[in-house]
Amino acid sequence: MSHSSRAGAVRRALTAATLASLSLGAAACGSSGGDPLASPSTAGAAAPAPASGSTVVVGSANFPENVLLGSIYSQALKAKGVKVEEKFNIGSREVLYGQVQNGSLTVLPEYNGALLGYLDAKSTAASKEEVNAALAKTLPASLGILDSSPAEDKDSLTVSQETADKFGLKSVSDLAPQAANFVIGGPPEFKSRREAQFKDVYGLTFKEWKPTGETTANAIKDGTIQVGNVFTTDPKILQLKLVPLADPKNVFGAQNVTPLVNKAGVDATATAALNAVSAKLDTAGLTALMKRVAIDKEDPSVVAKDWLKSNGLG
Repeated sequence: MSHSSRAGAVRRALTAATLASLSLGAAACGSSGGDPLASPSTAGAAAPAPASGSTVVVGSANFPENVLLGSIYSQALKAKGVKVEEKFNIGSREVLYGQVQNGSLTVLPEYNGALLGYLDAKSTAASKEEVNAALAKTLPASLGILDSSPAEDKDSLTVSQETADKFGLKSVSDLAPQAANFVIGGPPEFKSRREAQFKDVYGLTFKEWKPTGETTANAIKDGTIQVGNVFTTDPKILQLKLVPLADPKNVFGAQNVTPLVNKAGVDATATAALNAVSAKLDTAGLTALMKRVAIDKEDPSVVAKDWLKSNGLG
């Protein structure tokens, strides 16, 4: 919602610098566009009453990861006897959010930080708890979020497995002794947007910043750079055996996969089914699923079915 191999430039059209002014959430900050559903915000308008009826309409944006998540939600609901209609590949957040507001859609896979950025561009919430608390205050009364999953589609600083092993790297903090010897890469704007933050928050001063753009993951693997800005669910992380480093100080804010719902359309059964999905879905698992979809070219509905079955939800 990484991504060059999944969604390309459309999906990553806006980056984290726009968090302060447009629609990005706190996390999407460095790559070729962090918000999978990004579009200028016109949020806050009054919404018509939700459509009534017993059918839960599950929507998705028009990029593979969100379609996969929509299919997971849909099939999880069906497994609990909920009547479901699927409306996938619709478009960007500006269109989707309005459809959840007016009841045309009941459930949408969202990214909590990006959604908050869309609704409140001035928010400084960074952690999952802070972001969700802010959303609870910001969303209109007709809408709500259910439990956030541990899975995050967000910016990261990523290294090769070899580099991680050699220098004992597990978090961004661990880069401090080596940063002066490391070349870091990312999209062309990455240096201007992140250099000061890494220095101020983690004490990192890198040897050189290279604009590697969509080739960042490959550049890490071939040693052109030692550290790169890669999205956490980019299937190249698995394909190239890369290691995203933990970000304990939240330079890249939360982007947890979270169901956005029209409250009138979801009952206790539907809520429990979606919360059960969130409880099982983590970043490593979502990355593995996206490898099957984006690299192995498997049908998202089949991948979703397999995941639900393996987690006792299908």
